Amino acid sequence: MKKFATFFLAAYAIGFPVAIATAGPVSERRPNIVFCLADDWSWPNAGAYGDKIARTPAFDRVAKEGVLFRSAFCAAPSCTASRASILTGQAPHRLEQGADLWSFLPAKFPVTPDLLEKAGYAVGFSGKGWGPGKFEAGGRTRNPAGPKFKSFDEFFGKAPKDKPFCFWFGSVDPHRPYELGAGKRAGYRTKDVTVPPYLPDTEEVRSDILDYYTEVERFDHDVAHILDALERAGSLDDTLVVISGDNGWPFPRAKANLYEAGIRQPLAMRWPARIKAGRAVDALVVLTDLAPTFLEAAGLKPPSEMTGRSLLGLAVGDEPNENDARREVFIERERHANVRRGDLSYPSRALRTDRYLYIRNFRPDLHPAGDPELYFAVGPYGDCDGSPTKSLLLSRKDDKDVAGMFKLAFAKRPAEELYDLRADPHAMVDVAENQRFAPIKRDLAARLMRWMTDTRDPRAQGET
Repeated sequence: MKKFATFFLAAYAIGFPVAIATAGPVSERRPNIVFCLADDWSWPNAGAYGDKIARTPAFDRVAKEGVLFRSAFCAAPSCTASRASILTGQAPHRLEQGADLWSFLPAKFPVTPDLLEKAGYAVGFSGKGWGPGKFEAGGRTRNPAGPKFKSFDEFFGKAPKDKPFCFWFGSVDPHRPYELGAGKRAGYRTKDVTVPPYLPDTEEVRSDILDYYTEVERFDHDVAHILDALERAGSLDDTLVVISGDNGWPFPRAKANLYEAGIRQPLAMRWPARIKAGRAVDALVVLTDLAPTFLEAAGLKPPSEMTGRSLLGLAVGDEPNENDARREVFIERERHANVRRGDLSYPSRALRTDRYLYIRNFRPDLHPAGDPELYFAVGPYGDCDGSPTKSLLLSRKDDKDVAGMFKLAFAKRPAEELYDLRADPHAMVDVAENQRFAPIKRDLAARLMRWMTDTRDPRAQGET
């Protein structure tokens, strides 16, 4: 027997169509939703993607018993903006201050936990929710991820048994700083590391990468605890479990950059009631799609201002129609850390297809990773987190074996970049000025501007 209910949500005067989330037919037991989000975890660092070093049995289980997305991307390679996009289902540039790190998310932008709570869900989070930033400055009384709990166990023990729940587990792993040498002490071996070609292949870098893997393992262990708690309570199969990361790993030319290592994310979902085990999806998706996914799973119609599109159809195996082919995704960045004179941003937009990555840099006169000397926060080139790998690049920038990698990470970039990922999977060889690619560049540039215009990106209007 199905119930029909309509939940009318307050309209938000934000200059976009009014947000009304509507419940269609809802089963007697709507699914619980558990979202596990790592901090600075990159694709393909999980066993399910073939990484032979990564120890990720919980993620691999969810992928095996559900669906694995092989081409998932964050909306922005920066914590605050990425998380704001996940929560609102909107591209970061539509969120005003929410597009910047250490900012606030104005209360006029509806977030999924609030919508689900109004629809009868118990909601909560532990660890790192939305942020970093000051949610109070946006007129909110709590973190956009919901009320905070010490742990999933505390939330689960207090959650009403007659309500479905939505819980956000926000790990702080594998964010830096790392415990130096932790990877080796955990039994990882530097000889097993595959160093990407944009980083120097040295013992220091290999050890730094192993320390990263140690924290990926810790995140996965925490996820396993949540899965075990749900399973012991008999609730696991009634729960949509989603696992991902907010942006790329914290290495030079990765996090805070629009290249593959900064934007591509692990993503897996498990929900036996709807998703068949063992599925894999190659369609290009963006984490902005998670908000409408969660709402649809709960029987709610996503608000019209969401730019994301539900992933449930792809997850369960529905054939996409022509309007849902998902042949491209858009990624962007504004200000990451406060690392430039005048508190300036490094605004960029990117279009990623199954073969090409096109990037438009709006301030090519600035250094992409921040000023070469300390301005306010972090240090030289402060958009790149401090690490043994960064220190090596800085100290050996004039060595012939390192100079090219230093430039890839820290040198100024042209207004337009284009990469053929089929030939250059790490996006290291810019072909934007190669005449053979001129028609492709024009097409991608036009498509990017069309998206920016359609989604009311201030940068499309020349605004700063």
